[in-house]
Order: sequence, then structure tokens, then C-alpha cells
Amino acid sequence: MRMAWVVAVFAALVVLLAVGLTLNPREVPSPLIGKPAPAFELPLLHAPEKKFSQQEMRGKVWILNVWASWCAPCLVEHPVVSALAKSGLAPVVGLNYKDSREDALPWLKRNGDPYQFSVFDATGRIGIDYGVYGVPETYVIDRRGVIRYKRIGPLTPEISRDKVQPLLQELSRES
Repeated sequence: MRMAWVVAVFAALVVLLAVGLTLNPREVPSPLIGKPAPAFELPLLHAPEKKFSQQEMRGKVWILNVWASWCAPCLVEHPVVSALAKSGLAPVVGLNYKDSREDALPWLKRNGDPYQFSVFDATGRIGIDYGVYGVPETYVIDRRGVIRYKRIGPLTPEISRDKVQPLLQELSRES
């Protein structure tokens, strides 16, 4: 009888491990999905005397892309973010995370600036509110200000085509 218990526990552990290995760590379920985007007001990266609040995007479907000049994966995803911005499906707002203006502005000039504008989160406080694990991260926010999608890590052309763009189209049709 004792051997049967050991075999059952071992089998249960194998099943849990097998299920865990099939999960994508980049698609961690966020507790923010389906909830209002956390409120913030930050200075613009290009114009620190001006401020932006996520409330200004109410009534619009939009994308919040968390990036930094020191982030190598951000450079990898940059062409995908640029293509998404050029598609016109939704405005893309950058959240420059734990960076410096002296590094971020030349990075955008060198690599191209796909953002409608970027806000500057030097301390990472807003990143904490949004549950940022690390950069890059991307959020799709609907007209009511509710987070509908979160991507941890760089966007790929496949993710943009298969997940982000269809979601943006669907949300744009909703009234």
C-alpha cells in the first residue's frame, strides 16, 4: 500500500512538471488584465515641462510600450513596434523606464521614434504599478481604460500579427 502512495505522488509530480513545461513564461497571466489601467501623470520625455496622464487616452484604444535605451531586447522589438505604429491601428505611447533623458533621446534619434510620444518614468514607480517584470513590456488598453493584453518581453512579428493586431481591430469595432 505504501508503494502505491509513493507511485501516485510521483505520478502527480510528473504531471505537474509536464504541464508547467508547456507554459510560456512570457505570457504570465497578469492580475491587471480586465482591470482599469493604473493612473499616472508623468512628464513627456521630449518636453519635461509638459505632463501626460493615461486619462487623456480615454475613448481611444491604445498601446503602452515600456522601453529603455539600456535594454537590448527593446532594440530587437523596435522594428515591430515601429511597424505597429505605422499600421495606424492604435496610437503607441512609450513609457521610458528607469532611464535618463541623456541616453533615451539619442537612442530614439538613432533608431527612429515610433511613439506618438514617450513619458519619462525615471524612478520606475509607474512600472511597479503596472507590474512590470522587466523591459520591454507591452500593454493594449481599450477605450474605457481597461488593460486587455500584456506581453512580457519583445514583441515579435508573429505576436503582433497573431495577437496584438487582431485584438486592436476587435477593440476598435467595439463601441
